[in-house]
Amino acid sequence: MKKVIFIPLLLLLMQRVMGQEQPSLQNNIPIFFNEIKIATNKKHSLWNENLYKPILLVNPQTRQVFANEPDTASILKQSGDIFFGVLPNNINIANTSINFSGKRWAMIMIPLPQNKSDRINLLAHELFHTIQPTLGFTLYNPENNHLDKKDGRVYLRLELEALKKAVQSSSPIEVHQHLANALTFRKYRQLLYNGADTTENQLELNEGIAEFTGVIIAGRTRKEAQEHFANEINSFLSNPTFVRSFAYQTIPVYGYLLYGKNRNWNREITNKTNLTNYFIKAFHVNIPGDLKGAVGNLSDRYNGKAILEEETAREEKTKNLLLNIRPNLLNSLILRYSL
Repeated sequence: MKKVIFIPLLLLLMQRVMGQEQPSLQNNIPIFFNEIKIATNKKHSLWNENLYKPILLVNPQTRQVFANEPDTASILKQSGDIFFGVLPNNINIANTSINFSGKRWAMIMIPLPQNKSDRINLLAHELFHTIQPTLGFTLYNPENNHLDKKDGRVYLRLELEALKKAVQSSSPIEVHQHLANALTFRKYRQLLYNGADTTENQLELNEGIAEFTGVIIAGRTRKEAQEHFANEINSFLSNPTFVRSFAYQTIPVYGYLLYGKNRNWNREITNKTNLTNYFIKAFHVNIPGDLKGAVGNLSDRYNGKAILEEETAREEKTKNLLLNIRPNLLNSLILRYSL
């Protein structure tokens, strides 16, 4: 008898909780839209462009969508200052920019980050993608498979360690030295793999510049920015692969540090700019002629021994996995074609 009573009570409680969550979410949506509207207006000079564009906040479980303005086909219905509806099944849900119902939108999945700066950062990143083509930047998404290889990972990690120290340093001399070392690791990595300078640059012009935009629009204090970059880099290093996400870490740090010296630098670059060479010149860095010798001398300052050991172990583990997979795959193929 207790079970019979308990189940209806539980269902009633769940309905009440869900009922409370939904109005709470809808009440917060206008606040989120207003936050990003104010933030983009404050930093209008960043691109000399109004970054506050059509936004779709989408619940990936229910496909329910909230927008800051109407669509042209009246698919969305108005409720106060927001518009809502259900995203059609033929549209993939992701943090991206899309063409939907006659407009180009920034699509962001909810729930949004609880931290206000992180929330604005995310929204501004995706909003940049909506104006990216009008600024002349191609939406490049190349693979950077060399960053799954041992040396590619080692020298990316060393670059990031140097960038982390640069952004955390208070002395201009130390900042410059760490930046010079980061760019030295970067140049050496790109020298090791044919075409790496091109594919890395293409993804960084796409996602790196977008994330730099998010960082600046977020308007963190210097201390908050230092903590943000350190946390982002540390979290990034736990990713199983770096091939698609590295650009979110590199360009924002270089860009943030350069923004303190030159508020117009991002409007000086084009779709053809080699960002590595641009930053070398902008930071007045002299890259050593003997890159191999230089990185060998510098790596110990950035935990190089531990990084090399970790990446060597990762490479051995990957090789062993492949050795175990290949015989099983071959046996499966033999069995399939012998039937």
